Amino acid sequence: MQRRKLGKSNLEVSKVGFGCMGLNFAYGSGLEKQAAITLIRDAFESGVTFFDTAEAYGPFTNEELVGEALAPLRDQVVIATKFGFKDGDTQAGMDSRPESIRAVADASLKRLKTDRLDLFYQHRVDPNVPIEDVAGTVKDLIREGKVKHFGLSEAGVQTIRRAHTVQPVAALQSEYSEADLRQIQQVLSQIKVQGDRYPANLAARVGK
Repeated sequence: MQRRKLGKSNLEVSKVGFGCMGLNFAYGSGLEKQAAITLIRDAFESGVTFFDTAEAYGPFTNEELVGEALAPLRDQVVIATKFGFKDGDTQAGMDSRPESIRAVADASLKRLKTDRLDLFYQHRVDPNVPIEDVAGTVKDLIREGKVKHFGLSEAGVQTIRRAHTVQPVAALQSEYSEADLRQIQQVLSQIKVQGDRYPANLAARVGK
């Protein structure tokens, strides 16, 4: 399978990633644990090296599943996870306070059975915490070796720009429908205008 680097970072991933959420969260009853582990490992054998999870999936159980499945393959894969919901509960509101980000990072490291988080996304923008504080906290985690790269999810152009001035944004994860084409064009235009200052992988994710 082809690989590509995310933006101007040195983070190289398979062109097709594996979103692990649906294995045991959100879509029906999910798979039995061993079946899910087998599926993840089969994806790796097919060339997939990029696996995406979050503390909010479960909550927590999806990370545990991914950690167990990928433990024997850890140095051959890239694991992305996310922070940003209070106590990992998507119904409880956002929480991207610096102390919460740090707590989530430490807990995610344990659940994923790893010593580093390859890509750490803010799951949703927290209107109560300046994005500069969020990016600064992740920057500190990167310095400490707990996190390798910073990502944003469902963020707008201005948020991307402000975050990137503090810590380079390696990846942007967004879900769009055809009704959102104008919005996504604005984001892609911003990335193009800023050249190597902003992540280029979003264009790849939407086929540009």
